Amino acid sequence: MSPKKTARASKNQIYTTLRSEIILGHRKAGERLAINDLTARFGTSVTPVRDALQMLSQEGLITIKPRSGYFITQVTLKELRDMLELREILEVAAVERAAAAISAGELEALRKVHAGYTGDDDRAYTRYTDENMRFHYLLAQASGNQELALALRGLHERLARFMVIRKAGKHLEDIHRLLIDRLAANDVAGARKAIVEEVRNSRKAIMDRIMQEEAAHWHVGTGS
Repeated sequence: MSPKKTARASKNQIYTTLRSEIILGHRKAGERLAINDLTARFGTSVTPVRDALQMLSQEGLITIKPRSGYFITQVTLKELRDMLELREILEVAAVERAAAAISAGELEALRKVHAGYTGDDDRAYTRYTDENMRFHYLLAQASGNQELALALRGLHERLARFMVIRKAGKHLEDIHRLLIDRLAANDVAGARKAIVEEVRNSRKAIMDRIMQEEAAHWHVGTGS
């Protein structure tokens, strides 16, 4: 996924490459990103590299420490649990509001989010994660509360590197189709049940993988 060494990468190319590496776990939490190494790798000047790192920091994936540099953000188990709990609160609020008044155009936009299952390589799982994020952002927008939508998108950005370890790409479209059906019927209770089931299954899958297989790989701390 790295740009060719003969080309000068733009900030967006640098951002996209590094974001994918972080989300897929190829970069370890706490790892320092050296500006000089990145400028050499991408064949560019300092400015686009810093711009890309700033973009990643806005998504909570990079932590900028004054006089120290740029680091892959570390997340404690308590923080992860809190984010997953907050996700359920926001998703339920968004779905209940959307189910009561979603438009035909908004339903069609949700139906068009997924491009189908194409395998389980890195490129595919980066895409599935982005599609899932877009689906839930569009759904929250349909609630009519843009601040709710922005808050949920920001949370999904912070959770992206954990969402991907669910390996749910093959099932995402089916999961979301059920929710769309409930929304199309303006079935508030049914839509709420569908989103709660999705969120709780996701949370269980993430925490199971973290605790059983991924703890050392992700370096998720246990701080309070």
